[in-house]
Amino acid sequence: MEWINFLIVAFPAVFTIVNPLGAVGPFLAMTNRDGVDKRNSTAYRACMVAAGVLLVCAAIGGFVFQFFGITLPALKVAGGSLLFLVAMDMVNARASGSKATDEEREEGSLKEDIAIFPLGIPLLSGPGSMVTVFILVEKAKTLEQHLLIYVSIVLTMFLSLVMLRQASRLAHYLGATGINVMSRIMGLILAAIAVQFILNGLLEALPGLKGA
Repeated sequence: MEWINFLIVAFPAVFTIVNPLGAVGPFLAMTNRDGVDKRNSTAYRACMVAAGVLLVCAAIGGFVFQFFGITLPALKVAGGSLLFLVAMDMVNARASGSKATDEEREEGSLKEDIAIFPLGIPLLSGPGSMVTVFILVEKAKTLEQHLLIYVSIVLTMFLSLVMLRQASRLAHYLGATGINVMSRIMGLILAAIAVQFILNGLLEALPGLKGA
């Protein structure tokens, strides 16, 4: 079915670029002095903030493109390039600069409340996540497909909340090596999605390439 095919593309794209597993380490580092209740509250509010940001992006995506005169092929090539850079950082198990810089993470560790910044924004809902949602919005042709984007965002943030609330256990069972391995796998998936975005954008902008 068409909606299943769209969901198979939309959910992995959103979940992989958000990469909640990659946020486990920074989350534990920035909440190392907090009790369980406060840590859970921080995780909940951060996921709510990130969900709100991405849902707003899904709602206003079409308006943004019309206002700035951005075409879908241009967005796919530019967005795919950005996602590919993020994917390379994930494959190499490096913290992505497009999500949060070292200075932002250090500032977060000193803040009393990190739920909004830097955890909710930009760790869980950074530029890469926003671009991914924008691309999916332009790709969606029916109301059903638009609704599936919202479903993908909500489901991703629900899973992110579960992972952050179980961050200590994940870090204990997987360890740094396990988390890096999972991040590399997700990075490889994201790289493939990014390349597909770029190829689709080039073929739509330059249809003559199909003949070549």
